Amino acid sequence: MKDALEKIRQAAAAELAKCADSKELESLRVKFLGKKGELTGILKQMGGLSPEERPRMGQLANEVRASIEATLAEKQTALKSALLERQLRAERLDVTMPGGEIRMGKPHPLTLVMDEIKEIFLGMGFDVVTGPEVEYDRYNFEMLNMPKDHPSRDTQDTFYIDSNILLRTQTSPVQARVMEQTQPPIRVISPGRVYRSDAIDATHSPLFHQIEGLVVDKGITMADLKGTLEVFVKRLYGEDAVVRFRPHHFAFTEPSAELDTMCFHCHGEGCRLCKGEGWIELLGCGMVNPKVLKNCGIDPEVYSGFAFGMGLERVVMRRFNIDDLRLFFENDLRFLDQF
Repeated sequence: MKDALEKIRQAAAAELAKCADSKELESLRVKFLGKKGELTGILKQMGGLSPEERPRMGQLANEVRASIEATLAEKQTALKSALLERQLRAERLDVTMPGGEIRMGKPHPLTLVMDEIKEIFLGMGFDVVTGPEVEYDRYNFEMLNMPKDHPSRDTQDTFYIDSNILLRTQTSPVQARVMEQTQPPIRVISPGRVYRSDAIDATHSPLFHQIEGLVVDKGITMADLKGTLEVFVKRLYGEDAVVRFRPHHFAFTEPSAELDTMCFHCHGEGCRLCKGEGWIELLGCGMVNPKVLKNCGIDPEVYSGFAFGMGLERVVMRRFNIDDLRLFFENDLRFLDQF
């Protein structure tokens, strides 16, 4: 038995010396020290030894086990060190090499024009306010003089969560919230996303952006509305921009108007861009309906105001001569890199 134990010690030392990886190391541990290993097989034979030999063989077996375990531990440490060294060599970074090109992002064309419009109105003393995109029917329609089942809602048929909660169809609810919570003077714009169940085509999308404005104070007239919007258009499109106001109808303003700007491509002569009319519709506006002021807790006998609203996508399309609204949302870098 003594010779067998020495043979196991020598065999283990030789094979562990040649071991090349941790998987092979584990196999050798099982081979020599496992429950069915060679050393265990020898120990099972100790029952046949005499009482005098048994302690000596037991001590020798323990020495062999300790020797193999020590060699295993040393080999495991050596293998880990070698693996770490290989990883460090493979992942070595030459800090003197020039770095790779990092492409800088750019503002989206919608963001570019949105920020410019904000700056124009901030320069005229307006505040920028925002509100929830998931809105109550009361703020989205009823407080704006569009009661339930009124035909004026048909053009804004939208996404309802239940009968009283919907995705807002305009940013006008922000104006209603401001009037409800703030006494005049009020001078705000409310930009943001809005939702309508429109079919997607070159000029329509179920999701788009609006910028609406509201001014309420004593003595506000249509002249204030016209002057404010003329300044806005000239700062956006240039001092040579020409505007006109056409009578229109909106439930929440009275009187109401559409504002057109002379086509900057043909200067009123008529072309493909303006569909031969010489003018391009830009936004809707008007004097705030007294019923809306009253609904929001403002005395229409004391205060008056004007409001306006524009679709950001169409303003940007006209600004950059873009003929398809869907380009804004397709994330095509060939398009976006132009701005």
